[in-house]
Amino acid sequence: MNVLIVGNGGREHALAWKISQSARVKRVFVAPGNAGTALDAENVDISSTDFPRLIKFAQQNDIGLTIVGPELPLTKGIVDAFTEAKLRIFGPRKAAAELEGSKVFCKDLLRHADVPTSDYQVFRNADNATTYLKEREDVPVVVKADGLASGKGVFVCATRAEATEAVKRIGRNKEFGDAGNQIIIEERLDGQEVSVLAITDGRTIVTLPPAQDHKRAYDNDTGPNTGGMGAYSPAPLIDEAMLHLIEEQVLVPTVHAMKRGRRPFKGVLYAGLMMTNQGPKVLEYNVRFGDPECQPILMRLQSDLLDVLEATVDGHLEELEPLRWDPRSAVSVVMASEGYPGTYERGFPIRGLDEAAKIPDVKVFHSGTASVDGQVVTNGGRVLAVTALGSSIGTAKLQAYTAVKCIRWKGAWCRKDISDRALASVNFDN
Repeated sequence: MNVLIVGNGGREHALAWKISQSARVKRVFVAPGNAGTALDAENVDISSTDFPRLIKFAQQNDIGLTIVGPELPLTKGIVDAFTEAKLRIFGPRKAAAELEGSKVFCKDLLRHADVPTSDYQVFRNADNATTYLKEREDVPVVVKADGLASGKGVFVCATRAEATEAVKRIGRNKEFGDAGNQIIIEERLDGQEVSVLAITDGRTIVTLPPAQDHKRAYDNDTGPNTGGMGAYSPAPLIDEAMLHLIEEQVLVPTVHAMKRGRRPFKGVLYAGLMMTNQGPKVLEYNVRFGDPECQPILMRLQSDLLDVLEATVDGHLEELEPLRWDPRSAVSVVMASEGYPGTYERGFPIRGLDEAAKIPDVKVFHSGTASVDGQVVTNGGRVLAVTALGSSIGTAKLQAYTAVKCIRWKGAWCRKDISDRALASVNFDN
């Protein structure tokens, strides 16, 4: 079978790498891909939102399954377009993808489905949001743009002044464009964040091992929010009993609510959760594999990923054998461009990739890279996701950072504390 993967980031590189291991796969194409996907698959110079060209390519190249990586084509209806062309594609339809495309829709659905989440208010303009902030106590809140903002439209605010500034950036300055047409202000929850991803065909739910992402730019969870600076799996914070509780109180009622709302959900349901003293509460939903959570999770997956995705598309997940996992831990460290998550330059040559690749149990997934005259150069804010397996979280961390030290380009940087909170919780438990 030939497979097409849509997207150009680290998640898509991980998907291409994993799918290419299937004995049933002949060729794997990635549109548009990056310098890393060119090594593990074949790049196709088509934008992830150019549906007519993608459909034409799928038809002409006997593509048996298309896998959508990023959220933008999903929210724009790529699954609907492919399905109408009678092509098999993995991901939710446009109506179901609104679970990520609109935070207002997501919060309203959570409230109606009685899924635990934070209290919130929705505002259609910056003036009303500012008035609300002035009239309430000066307490910590989270201010969010309603629409897609590449993980950057969320502001965790300690004071009224910070929240007012966030409202200004979203609603008045329109830093995130139309994504800021509605503004959400919600109570700030305390606890650790955890990511629980599940694959569902709308009836059966297959929950993947939990992961923890690091959203803040700098060490000790300081600095602005990013698309994610690193992740690890499994997350010691979530044991089997807690995972079962999350399935029961979060995932199952969400899938049922989507079905009742005539937006049946097929694909990856990614719950971003805050583990509070009152139990898990949903911060947001994504409708695709997380990036960088996808990288450590797929490093640990031993089952054929193609079997899982096909069973989802065909509605036969209940017939699937239980997934097999490497018992080891995986840690992924994101290396970024100087200036990210703000403005940054592109085009710097990257050195040391071959050296890093020689380290045992390490895979360097490319996120923002390109190939220019045979040289791999930077082409994004998050450039690489250096991912390693280890017998423990600590061993995996050591392997990942050993590989990171091999890689250099002008302005390269990363957080130094990816997975430390897992090590702290393990040491505490012991």
